[in-house]
Amino acid sequence: METYFVSFELLIVAGSLSFLAAALHVGVVIGGPGWYRFFGAGEAMALMAEKRSLRPTVITLGIASVLIIWGCYAWSGAGLLPSMPFLKLTLCAITTIYLLRGLGGLIAPFITNHPQIKQNSTAFWLWSSVICLVFGSIHLVGVVLKWSIL
Repeated sequence: METYFVSFELLIVAGSLSFLAAALHVGVVIGGPGWYRFFGAGEAMALMAEKRSLRPTVITLGIASVLIIWGCYAWSGAGLLPSMPFLKLTLCAITTIYLLRGLGGLIAPFITNHPQIKQNSTAFWLWSSVICLVFGSIHLVGVVLKWSIL
């Protein structure tokens, strides 16, 4: 019984973290170029935002939308929302994406000079990757503990 409550709480936390990340992405759009710079989106995104290009807004709100869906899936797994389609498969995919992004972001800045990687600072890659690893780890433990009842 105790494992059930831990997994329930972890999936609530996992979903809440995705919702928080989505809210921060919306905040970046509202905050404008300075926020793009502060949160490490890269100078190219900040410059496009300064020129009132729709591209940074569409990209950032697209990411926020995905994060909202991910939060809904985690909360569905926790039982806070009705069961969503392909719940187990999707929670596994979300967990994998968070963990791979976290691991990749810790490695990529040190092994490539690709402009998409180099446009962001090493500090951005490190802290954002640690965040993704934490999010992914919480998803992983929550999903594993609740697997039999998902």
